[in-house]
Order: sequence, then structure tokens, then C-alpha cells
Amino acid sequence: MKISDLLQPTGVVATLKVHGKKQLLQDLAARAAALVRQPERKIFETLMERERLGTTGVGQGIAIPHGRLADLKDIVGVFARLESPIDYDAVDNQPVDLVFMLLAPEGAGADHLKALARVSRLLRNQQVTEKLRAAKTAEAVYAILTEPTAASGAQAA
Repeated sequence: MKISDLLQPTGVVATLKVHGKKQLLQDLAARAAALVRQPERKIFETLMERERLGTTGVGQGIAIPHGRLADLKDIVGVFARLESPIDYDAVDNQPVDLVFMLLAPEGAGADHLKALARVSRLLRNQQVTEKLRAAKTAEAVYAILTEPTAASGAQAA
């Protein structure tokens, strides 16, 4: 599974200005709603429901909010680099500035877990996260996320 299977160029935000976790999830839900043609409110509630189970802030400034939607056909991602880090209740108590949201069909099962693992491996690669934090445009961010060298290096990590 490649990142380009999960993320389209239109699903990348190079500089997102939000002031908190709830606002971030609302913004991601709005962007995802346009991509998957699902109600924004339903996506937001799905993300919030998952956060209530435990934080998706995985540490080192990274969050991977995710959820499942009944009417979805494919796994879809939205990536945002935040203009300023926000408190996200991450496992390491550090603020978050890189966010990769994943939405999966209700019955995706193993594919949903594979997508989460793939994104997690990629974002644990320090070279990739440094490049993402330095990138200025959505096109540059998308290229970094989908470049084959990043993907293979992340798999070795």
C-alpha cells in the first residue's frame, strides 16, 4: 500500500491555522467531506468518537486521527501541516504540527490497520518529518509524502 493510494494532492494542506484540537478536527472533517462527499458533521463525530477512546497524537509532533464511515468506498487521507503547533493531548505531551487523518470504510478491517501502519512508519522517519516541516507548498508536501525514497526508507525504519 502506497501513500498515493490513500492521499490525493487535493487532500494536502501546507499551512493550516488552527488554535486547538477540536478546531483542527472540524477543519479536517470539512476538507474530507469535500473529497468523499459525506456529511462534514458525520466525519467530525467519527473523529471525536475515536479521540474519546484515546488520543491519536502519537508523539514527536505527529497525530493520526482516524475513523470508519459506513458509506465510504475507499480509504481516504487528508494531510495538514499546522502553521503553529497545538496542544493535542499527545502520548508524549508535546504539541502537534503534522497531522495525517485517515477515513476508512466500515468493513475495511485489515486494510484500515495497514493504512494506519503505513502512515505511522512514514511519519516516524525523521528525515521525512524534517522535510515536511520545511516544505512551503502543498505540492512540495505531497511530493515528500509520496516519493519512493521516503517510502522505502520508512519501511526499513
